[in-house]
Amino acid sequence: MKSTYVIISSLLLFAFVGCSSVNVTTDFDPSQDFSKYKTYRWATSSEINQNDELAKNQLIKKRVMKAIDKALQSKGFTKTENDPDFVVMIMGGTKEKMQVTNTGHYGRYGGWYDPWWGPYGGSTHVSYYNEGSLVIDIVDWKEKELSWRGIGTGVVKKYSSQEEQQEALNEICAKILADFPPGGPQHQGK
Repeated sequence: MKSTYVIISSLLLFAFVGCSSVNVTTDFDPSQDFSKYKTYRWATSSEINQNDELAKNQLIKKRVMKAIDKALQSKGFTKTENDPDFVVMIMGGTKEKMQVTNTGHYGRYGGWYDPWWGPYGGSTHVSYYNEGSLVIDIVDWKEKELSWRGIGTGVVKKYSSQEEQQEALNEICAKILADFPPGGPQHQGK
């Protein structure tokens, strides 16, 4: 329970490091006709996993939603509550990761052993960091099927202000949604 509290608390202060260090992967249903998508709405609380870390942290969730709205609307999509073409669902979380750096001394012989330093020349440094993930799902509203998924993963960083954090989230969400819809606005499905 304590580790969950620490993770959730850290989400209040952290967001991913800048856009360039976010790894993005996307996947989509190639049979989907993305050109029919014009309007969207957000998933309701009954449609999302309430145990998700992002669902538990409303402050960060609102910032992420604002960033996704900005990215989608810049692509020409319109948010509506009445009969949308697709529904946006988001999930997020963090996990502690370990990085091991070996600064071994390779000396004049090029191997792990150097007679000057002995067999244990160099050092090993272990550090821990938090890695955050944000999943953006696009669900076809009429078919009730997942049609597109984007995942951004990166090291979390502390920001000095909410504005700075919002700016970083705007960049991250834009990067995750860069390939939505697949093939750009000209995509006609198969």
